[in-house]
Amino acid sequence: MRRHNFKNLIVWKESIEIVDLVYEISAKFPDFEKYGLQSQMNRSAVSIASNIAEGTSKKSDKFFIKYLEYSLGSAFELETQLIIGQRRKYITLETFQSIEEKITLVQKKIVNLIDSLDVKS
Repeated sequence: MRRHNFKNLIVWKESIEIVDLVYEISAKFPDFEKYGLQSQMNRSAVSIASNIAEGTSKKSDKFFIKYLEYSLGSAFELETQLIIGQRRKYITLETFQSIEEKITLVQKKIVNLIDSLDVKS
C-alpha cells in the first residue's frame, strides 16, 4: 500500500466544504444550543474530514478503511443532527435538502473508497 495524500482526495475536499457549510448553518442556531446541537454538529462535520486525513497516515489499507468507516459514521451522525435541526426549525427545509444532498454524495464516495481499498487488500 502506498500512503495517500488526503489533500488530493476529492472526498476529503468535499468534506471540508461540508464543514464550512455546517459552521455557517449552526452559527444561526439559538444561543442555548451553543453547547448542545450546534457543538455536536460542528464536531461531527470536522470528524468526517479529520478521520479521512488520519486514515491516510496509516501503514495499511486495512487501517485506512477503519478510519474511513469512522468518517462514514460521523457523516450519518451529522445527517441525523441536521434532521433534528430542521425539525426544530433551526434550519430551513431548503437549506437542509441542499446540505443533505452533499452529505449523501460524500457518504457514497466514502463507501466507494472503502470498497476499492477492500478489493486491493
